[in-house]
Amino acid sequence: MGRLNELRLISRVAQMYHIERRRQAEIAEHLRLSQATVSRMLKRAETEGIVRTSVIPPVGTYGDLESALRERFNLPEAVVVECTEDRDGAIMSRIGEAAAHLLEITLAPGETIGVSSWSQTIFKMVENIHPQKSARAKFVVQTLGGMGDPSVQTHATQLTTRLAGLTGAEPKLLPVQGVTSSREARLLMMADPFVRETVDLFGSITLAIVGIGAVEPSELLARSGNIFSARELADLADAGAVGDISLRFFDKDGHPVKTPLDDRVIGLPLEDLARVERVIALAGGAKKTAAIAGALKVGVIDILVTDKFTAERLLQK
Repeated sequence: MGRLNELRLISRVAQMYHIERRRQAEIAEHLRLSQATVSRMLKRAETEGIVRTSVIPPVGTYGDLESALRERFNLPEAVVVECTEDRDGAIMSRIGEAAAHLLEITLAPGETIGVSSWSQTIFKMVENIHPQKSARAKFVVQTLGGMGDPSVQTHATQLTTRLAGLTGAEPKLLPVQGVTSSREARLLMMADPFVRETVDLFGSITLAIVGIGAVEPSELLARSGNIFSARELADLADAGAVGDISLRFFDKDGHPVKTPLDDRVIGLPLEDLARVERVIALAGGAKKTAAIAGALKVGVIDILVTDKFTAERLLQK
């Protein structure tokens, strides 16, 4: 009976604290106990199963999928968004909305933000961000060359400059091709002082926002001209590539796929991305499932923002 009496008192202390919302000092005075004893009893209440913590996710959130993604891919954080249609346009919009909220509440003053400029999903994020008044960034750095077909080139410039305006930062553009015609052309473009100024900031990036691409480029990237030829893309696939982050390719196990094509890209390398304090990846859709799975194994992503359909596919693989 001694143990039962002890548990009864512990239960009463837990009731007063958790249900009646009384302070520990008040409980101690009421029951003629020391405050240290009350504190020990509250801890015992948990170990004895008298008090159990329950988290009930609201409808439209997916805590179980997020937990499973974190465990499966050794991922620090995952955000899985509600989406009524397994369609690219709808998925990009929902991911963009969630990523905008995430950025707004986690942006620290003085951050240097690196942003991949040819992502439609990141553009959706920028469309949903509210102007920041307190947490103002220092720079928004374009991490992949933004020149291309004039009909779509403004996309990359607008994305970078608009994000800078919303976060109170100074935009740092990369006014060159993302993919050059040769290694020599890349070296020549990299010698430009404006390009060098932006590239030199890669090492100062504290927050990188990236998209994840399949080997087959998105419609926007294809229209921009910042892509490799069909033959080169086929060679990448033959080498085991399943996707890319800023045109840096990797295989299904997350290993970089190194080819001479790397020498023609003006953008942030994966090894530099790995040194960034926080990397948020925005990606979803059936065509990108294999690419996202590979990207999560590269080991550079800290937060994945995706949709429920893609999350389920990733966990089934």
